[in-house]
Amino acid sequence: MKIEIFTDGSAKGNPGRGGYGALLRFNDVIKELSEGFRMTTNNRMELLAVIVALESLKTNQYPVHIYSDSKYVIDSISKRWVFNWVKTGFKGKKNKDLWLRYLEVHPKFDLVLHWVKGHAGHFENERCDVLACAAAEGKNLKIDEVFEREREN
Repeated sequence: MKIEIFTDGSAKGNPGRGGYGALLRFNDVIKELSEGFRMTTNNRMELLAVIVALESLKTNQYPVHIYSDSKYVIDSISKRWVFNWVKTGFKGKKNKDLWLRYLEVHPKFDLVLHWVKGHAGHFENERCDVLACAAAEGKNLKIDEVFEREREN
């Protein structure tokens, strides 16, 4: 038995309005998550989708398979780059706030990462894209406070 998490993120203009979508599946139970932001980047939404999905899990008794079309997210974790960024204080790296949030949840799970080609007919990835885009076009967009504050400086 395993838990599957499918994710996608989107930003119009990059930076611009953005959103993430996640689909979680355990046996026959499916849960969908999404949120939209008024100003953000695609990479932030791709990473946030993974973080929020992991944070929403109620158990760590099963392996968690994460499927994402983001090379940024998959490679940063599977090639262990993020762990080296911690050692260098994230010097020259973006999204430190989100990576630190990811690192809080990471040790709780037995993670298996999978890269999937985006917009290639992968049902769950396409569904996450729909969720992310709809969230980005929503009316009650959240503020990505760290991104907006860093962008001002």
